[in-house]
Amino acid sequence: MDFVSRSEWGAPATSPAAYLASTRGVKVHYLGTAYASRAHDRCAAYVRQVRDAHLANTSENYVDVAYNLLVCEHGTVYEGRGAHRRCGANGSADLNRAHYAVCALLGSSGLTEPPDAMLRGLRDAVAYLRREGAAGDEILGHRDGHPTSCPGDPLYRWVRAGAPRPGGGEGEPGPPPVARYQTTINGLVYGYGARGDHVTAVGRALVERGHGEHYRVGPGPVWSDADTLNYASWQRSLGYTGGDADGVPGEVSLRRLLGRLPSGRPVVDLSRLVAAARQDPPSSGTRVSYGGVRVVEDALVAEGLLDRRYADGHFGTATVRAYAAWQRRCGYTGAAADGVPGRDSLTRLGRARGFDVTS
Repeated sequence: MDFVSRSEWGAPATSPAAYLASTRGVKVHYLGTAYASRAHDRCAAYVRQVRDAHLANTSENYVDVAYNLLVCEHGTVYEGRGAHRRCGANGSADLNRAHYAVCALLGSSGLTEPPDAMLRGLRDAVAYLRREGAAGDEILGHRDGHPTSCPGDPLYRWVRAGAPRPGGGEGEPGPPPVARYQTTINGLVYGYGARGDHVTAVGRALVERGHGEHYRVGPGPVWSDADTLNYASWQRSLGYTGGDADGVPGEVSLRRLLGRLPSGRPVVDLSRLVAAARQDPPSSGTRVSYGGVRVVEDALVAEGLLDRRYADGHFGTATVRAYAAWQRRCGYTGAAADGVPGRDSLTRLGRARGFDVTS
């Protein structure tokens, strides 16, 4: 399979479209406009043009190019939203959840008959979504279940015939492309394109454990394909296989690599915070008993409930009053708004102001 990733044709490395665990299969689309055959070196530019047109379509409110994959007349598969991303092309929210969308760069005039190379590319795209995106067995046309002429009569006849690969067989899809999605663990992003000192730390740990063979230069702060390939080697050393060893970290493998899970957000311990709120605080300017108090006070300041001068790390009277005001804002009344944090109100404050809550 000739596969071109998002970043290789000029899009951000990861689509912002909603996550999708699996689908019943794939729906085949075409452009539905005039389209002229062109040299292969102009196909990537046309894919960018399709994405730009979708993002400019205010009536549809697309967050990205609508298709999961696109296939040119030369058989190359271009990554659109990609695997495990909900498409925006099938006609409704339910239809978009039910099937992935693959678009052939084929028109309603001009180039209307799909060449064999394109049909092979479409089969490669289906195989990719089955392998990488848990797509089911169905291969349908856009018009199946939605009132449209898409994907055009010539391509739809091929779909109705079972979408056979020209020359027979499933072909040799080749090695899967390097995983290009991201994941967030403890507030830190990992995977292709992620940036930060935590990325460098993962790379150094991989090298120390003998899994740095894909680095041409030392690990750095931007997650590259080399990081993904090296991390996949680490995952395989732990016994992971298949999609569980795709090179994008999970919590278990990351903890085993680093000995801990780094956090990109402050973590407030509820029990220690409650203890601080229930005891007489020491004098202002003295050493604080629990640093998480200052995190909460800063959040209350940001909410306009606490004067900045009282954000000193001591859960004193002013902080209790400010937290009680936050509880009332959350809908609590009476004794439930006494200024002593509870899990729900604290979690809601953390969501609003960027910290996590633990017991």
